[in-house]
Amino acid sequence: MDLFENSIDKTKNWLPKDGMVNYHGKLFERQRADHYFECLLNTIEWRNDEAVIFGKKIITKRKVAWYGDKPFEYTYSNTSKYALPWTEELLTLKTAIEKETDETFNSCLLNLYHSGSEGMAWHSDGETDLKKNGAIGSLTFGSERKFVFKHKQTKEKVEMILEHGSLLVMKDTTQTHWLHRLPPTKKVAKPRVNLTFRTIVE
Repeated sequence: MDLFENSIDKTKNWLPKDGMVNYHGKLFERQRADHYFECLLNTIEWRNDEAVIFGKKIITKRKVAWYGDKPFEYTYSNTSKYALPWTEELLTLKTAIEKETDETFNSCLLNLYHSGSEGMAWHSDGETDLKKNGAIGSLTFGSERKFVFKHKQTKEKVEMILEHGSLLVMKDTTQTHWLHRLPPTKKVAKPRVNLTFRTIVE
């Protein structure tokens, strides 16, 4: 990736077919990104995530939080969450990415990865609660991490590095045709906070 931030092509589709992924690079300069990172670590109501797999309840080391315009119910991995009211910082970030993307969002799922040992398995964000083919805006604060897409049929992969203060947008038929994951790594010792802004359909 070029060192000059303004050279990033925000319109480039990182997927070869069957979807749209745009990487906007760093939305925030280092000092602001650091500020939001510390603020999110300390003000968000983090909880260990839960999943029910083959009837067994799993508690993850990774922590999550769910915020929105209303107490939206959001169900995945056979567990449900109810959205908390927006914090001031989350609303500021929501406004920033809505301006950047010309999209609108009404909710945000946050993930806290304490180190590179914590990741996310292959999945797609195709829950019926979500707007069909709607945009998902993914903000990263903290450690840079590799992010990988895999086509459901052809198995071809696309790898990216998500930087501190950066925005990734997934939209159109991406969730229908592609899986994505955050692979664990021993090279990263520090935390990463990821915010995925979404649209819940009532």
